[in-house]
Amino acid sequence: MAGISAAIVTGLTAAALATVGFLGHQAAVNVPAELRRPGADAAPAVRKAPRDKDHPTALPARSGQGPRVVYSLDDDRVWLVEDGGKVKRTFGVSPSTVDPAPGTYRVTSRSASVTGSDGVPVEHVVRFTSVDGTVIGFSAAVDGSAPQLDPGERTGGIRQTRADGAAMWRFATIGRKIVVIR
Repeated sequence: MAGISAAIVTGLTAAALATVGFLGHQAAVNVPAELRRPGADAAPAVRKAPRDKDHPTALPARSGQGPRVVYSLDDDRVWLVEDGGKVKRTFGVSPSTVDPAPGTYRVTSRSASVTGSDGVPVEHVVRFTSVDGTVIGFSAAVDGSAPQLDPGERTGGIRQTRADGAAMWRFATIGRKIVVIR
């Protein structure tokens, strides 16, 4: 009898811990941007990061330190940056209808393949924040198409080509820093 009771208690405890873990993850993903506190290694939120006028695709100054993904809202461009500030890859993206606030985030979840909020099958999904319930992240359409944005719809998928999506997938693992700039 004691063995059965112990098994029941163990099962209930495991279920409770799983539920608390799931709810904690959901809460962390849905923290409003204004309540997030940048870490010690965070890039300061700047209105407009300085650009090299002679090299428009060069990594903007003051875009953080260490390995990171830099996403420019104004340029619709991403830089995958390794240690020492070396740019591993840069590429243009198609923005979503909902923009994250400039600041520093971390990759919170990833999915190999899902259906995007616009109904298009996507792959290499890398999520890093949400804005008023709209999850924001990078993805690539499986059919290679660019999104058809409807300003009346709230979408958070920042689309990239399949090749760029594969590079992002390899680079932007859980916890990787994402710096959003203007």
